[in-house]
Amino acid sequence: MPVGTLATVKGISTEQLARTGAQMVLSNTYHLHLQPGEEIVAAGGGLHQFMGWDGPMLTDSGGFQVFSLGDLNKIDDRGVVFRNPRDGRIIDMTPEHATQIQMALGADVAMAFDQCPPLSSDRKRCDRCLPAHPCLVGALR
Repeated sequence: MPVGTLATVKGISTEQLARTGAQMVLSNTYHLHLQPGEEIVAAGGGLHQFMGWDGPMLTDSGGFQVFSLGDLNKIDDRGVVFRNPRDGRIIDMTPEHATQIQMALGADVAMAFDQCPPLSSDRKRCDRCLPAHPCLVGALR
């Protein structure tokens, strides 16, 4: 499952991609929301038609950007508020919004909005995520 962050796997055509045996392509919800925007992708026929890929498409939730763009966001109980690094506008990303974006993109498999705490996180910080993710309780013990 190669990563096509912006609905393209860099340096390779979709015909070449198909010949590699790739069975699914992952695209990035956050980055596609910023550019070109889910409305444009939807108007272009969704991810499949937009990138010319007939196979399954998985979209991540944008949760990794919560971690990797920590200097550009603020986390609260509703979700996360990002400051767009391109134009400074505010992006309010809730689980519902992340899902709406993924549906507009035409994903076959959509990921739940998640939060990736840094490796250096203490137990207290990780425990804040557990009420929403009770299946993880045993993993941290």
